[in-house]
Amino acid sequence: MAEKSGLSSRTLRHYEAIGLLPPTGRSEGGYRVYTEEDLHRLMTIRRMKALDYSTTEMGRLLELLDIAESDAPEAERADARAELEALREDARARRQKLARQMERADEFLGILDHRLGCTFLRPGCHA
Repeated sequence: MAEKSGLSSRTLRHYEAIGLLPPTGRSEGGYRVYTEEDLHRLMTIRRMKALDYSTTEMGRLLELLDIAESDAPEAERADARAELEALREDARARRQKLARQMERADEFLGILDHRLGCTFLRPGCHA
């Protein structure tokens, strides 16, 4: 599972310990057994981490997704979907912030490329 998800075994154990990943079954040899659903959940966690969600926020998002996709009463699923919609807007805002940071990083790298190009490739250049 670590290889498939790109997460370390230590991270998988941590997510299990804090409740983000439900306890898995065990093989006769004592190894954890994961399902495709577990992999899907891990990939969701991994993507939330990229947007800097805390483990508490991740837990709430996963809980809401579980409710929205369950056979819970319609009112409960509707409430979960409404909260998820608000959280989707938050995720969009986080993504926009990251995009702005990437633009600034690209600009900075452009400045360095230009300045280093002038300094080392053409001595005497004043950028």
